[in-house]
Amino acid sequence: MKRICQFFCLSLGGLLMLPSAKVFAQMSDYPIRPVDFTEVSLTEGFWRDRLNTVSDVTIPYAFQKCEETGRINNFIYAGGLKEGKFEGDFGFDDSDVYKIMEGAAYSLMLKENPELEAYLDTLVSYLEAAQEDDGYLYTSWTLKANEYNDFICCSYDPSGRFEGSRLSHELYNAGHMYEAAVAHYRATGKDDFLNIAIRNADLIYQLCVEEGKDYYPGHQEIEIGLVKLYRVTENEKYLELAKLFLDRRGKGLRTYENEENHLATHALYSQDHQPVTEQREAVGHSVRAAYMYSSMADIAAIMGDQAYLEASDKLWENIVSKKMYVTGGLGAGNGIEGFDVEYALPNDAYAETCAAIANVYWNHRMFLLHGDSKYIDVLERTLYNGLIAGLSMEGETFFYPNPLEFNGESTFNQGAVCRSEWFDCSCCPSNLSRFVPSVGGYVYAVDNQEVYVNLFMNNRTEVDVNDQKLALEQVTQYPWEGDVSIRVNNEQPVQANLMIRIPGWSANEAVPSDLYTYKDKSQKATTIKVNGKAYKFSQQKGYAVVEGNWKKGDRIDIQFSMEIKTVLSHEKIKANTGKVAVERGPLVYCAEGVDNDGHAMDLHLDSQSPMKANYKKDLLNGVTVLQGRGWVESPNKKMNVQLIPYYAWSHRDISPMSVWLLHDE
Repeated sequence: MKRICQFFCLSLGGLLMLPSAKVFAQMSDYPIRPVDFTEVSLTEGFWRDRLNTVSDVTIPYAFQKCEETGRINNFIYAGGLKEGKFEGDFGFDDSDVYKIMEGAAYSLMLKENPELEAYLDTLVSYLEAAQEDDGYLYTSWTLKANEYNDFICCSYDPSGRFEGSRLSHELYNAGHMYEAAVAHYRATGKDDFLNIAIRNADLIYQLCVEEGKDYYPGHQEIEIGLVKLYRVTENEKYLELAKLFLDRRGKGLRTYENEENHLATHALYSQDHQPVTEQREAVGHSVRAAYMYSSMADIAAIMGDQAYLEASDKLWENIVSKKMYVTGGLGAGNGIEGFDVEYALPNDAYAETCAAIANVYWNHRMFLLHGDSKYIDVLERTLYNGLIAGLSMEGETFFYPNPLEFNGESTFNQGAVCRSEWFDCSCCPSNLSRFVPSVGGYVYAVDNQEVYVNLFMNNRTEVDVNDQKLALEQVTQYPWEGDVSIRVNNEQPVQANLMIRIPGWSANEAVPSDLYTYKDKSQKATTIKVNGKAYKFSQQKGYAVVEGNWKKGDRIDIQFSMEIKTVLSHEKIKANTGKVAVERGPLVYCAEGVDNDGHAMDLHLDSQSPMKANYKKDLLNGVTVLQGRGWVESPNKKMNVQLIPYYAWSHRDISPMSVWLLHDE
């Protein structure tokens, strides 16, 4: 397989960097450079297992479901390769195919697979046939789906292409196509898919910039894809178009005067109620919001736009202080899949898996802008809890919402009880297909001779530090244990400062705000040894600074205190009054009825009985459980209590579940 080795490139949740032959006076970039996932080899353990599952099971399964549900047929029909009508209920179904193609391309970057590459070639040929002569590509329009399906959602405005762009998903689909095309180009060196994306983006640029059409997306995403396209083509017009779409938001409030009007409410739903640079509170659909905030960070970094930077900072503070679940989940409201008013965080949360993925994308960008560990703290909380819960261990069932309580009887997840094999709207399974293969790209980052170690997982990498290669290997049982060993493998010495993140959970800070706090403060501090000797480190923005001229055989051993901690929520979160959550390390825990005589939501923890951690290798693919004592009022009885990691719930019998548990104090 041809690899794009001549490029320096980064692809993290929509962030792709390639060197430009031009020097744009007005352009800068993120001050911190992430190390691409293709340069980080996950060796074993928690994330290697999940990467294998997604590559070997989830991606093939997702393609199979796209074939069964007509998502792939729609391209075949639109291209005239066969006769047929649009299959499915959503105009944005095209995007699922693009996201899985992106994940497949990422998988190819990690491991050669000629059969998968040939399958992608076939899919690209379908896309090429379906693309109209001027570059337009949206199968529900080409197949005129609304003419025979009265129920199709988010399709198009019959009055013309892009005319319903604030309500349909034409531009949203395009963004995912651009991301997939760039990934495919990186993985294979073939430019056929990339050229499809370029033709489409050129058409949209012509309409929106050259002809002045006032189009902009309802569901944000194209902005992320355009930035990727800009980076790989070095064509500034794609960056210009991304910013134009962001700058055009805010017309909803000016057009519709009161929120009782449905479309005025839609303005809030789509973050179209104010110009993006004036927004200070997170509102509306949480996936749309976090995608938009991610692209705002891109514009702030690349174009040096201070208004965008200030808005991004304020929106982040609003969410982390008032609108985020303890699992890192976003979006309280089932009705709108989005944010509610401040501190309204009911435990029958929506917390869509896609929103968790978008939250990781955004927080990573905020770290690259500011170099502060608090953004990685939020990223890690989301990653290990609200995000990975969406993917089952076997890789073929999924969560769409991620509630923090379940009564064991009612339904959620688009009408399904617990995990589902697929959804009519399957944005979350396809999103997981592309996210997990790239997870290694969140581990390291570089700023001159400072090498950031942000996440802890078994891996090997070579990091470029001032034109020298620093070869590092991590060995750890994280997230089950807090010991991390970093071993140096380069022959020639490399001068570098290792910036090792001290997680907030190990420094008595649940989140970087007062939204959640620990009931009891730990007295155990993080310790670091270099070559067996205690190292007295300074701290910078939440990082331990470990200086050295590193060569083969050097070793840095970190010990994080992984105690069981009781979490309290802000008093304004009424849903959690009289309740606590329990954490150990980066993991949020929950009670599941199958372990607790059928009890969860009515379970009281006994604060006089300290919980103990116990690793069970034969339970849920190997997990550390927390065991203690508790009681229930009806019937009045004391009992043993066992908690499992939140991400692992709903893998056994259907039973109640709760993250927030009653407390006897």
